[in-house]
Amino acid sequence: MSRHVAIVTDSTAYLPQGTMARHGITAVPLTVVLGDRALEEGTEITARSLAQALQKRRPVTTSRPSPQTFAEHYRKVAESGATGIVSLHLSAELSGTYDAAVLAARESPVPVRVVDTGMIAMALGFCALAAAETAETGGTMDEAVTAAEKRAAGTSAYFYVDTLDYLRRGGRIGAAQALLGSALAVKPLLKLAGGRIEPLEKVRTASKAIARLEEIAADRAGSAPVDIAVHHLSAPDRASALADRLRARVTGLADLHVSEVGAVIGAHTGPGLLGVVISPR
Repeated sequence: MSRHVAIVTDSTAYLPQGTMARHGITAVPLTVVLGDRALEEGTEITARSLAQALQKRRPVTTSRPSPQTFAEHYRKVAESGATGIVSLHLSAELSGTYDAAVLAARESPVPVRVVDTGMIAMALGFCALAAAETAETGGTMDEAVTAAEKRAAGTSAYFYVDTLDYLRRGGRIGAAQALLGSALAVKPLLKLAGGRIEPLEKVRTASKAIARLEEIAADRAGSAPVDIAVHHLSAPDRASALADRLRARVTGLADLHVSEVGAVIGAHTGPGLLGVVISPR
């Protein structure tokens, strides 16, 4: 039997189902706790129902997969013929998902390399795709990890949110920063830096903030071959319009994905989120 390296990620990669099926990528679901109900992201709770719960100010929290959940997925992947697994996950600064995967890897029937990509959303998804494409051409586990880490090193992610309050509630941004943004009535732009969500700029209006997000993304993309993802939560028209403008501006654009984030990221950003991921090839 030829060696087969399988790629596992988690549900916050927000890869299209068809893409995961085509590349044989497995996504382990995180959990959203809505009131007293624990729901799997991607199967048991939709972005729309999450947004409605947030707008009604219902209590929403998120939870990592258990080590047992990871162990079960690793076992199934091994039974399907994999002789090694590369398991790529969202930033350990934002979630305990990486730690749960590390614990499960110790019990796996085949070797597992667990990687904290420092990424989230399609910034993580592009890493998983890079690893899968390497594995498909006969790459080893080490080569698949290297491909993912190289992709992560070049990838940038920027976000616009209507309010910092959701990030404050979830402990993803400091209370002082959130209070300052509310007091000044500014619209914040954020970036992913060192695996954490950090303030980037404060802009006075939503329209100016979105225009600035577009400018930052286009400048970061440059003219070399690049993949872009535009994410949103309950803002499909804004996302579509932003994607169209980036298609016109980015001369080296290879692929552009437009998608609504799932409930885990949505719980921490709130409705109105716009995000742009720029990932050079």
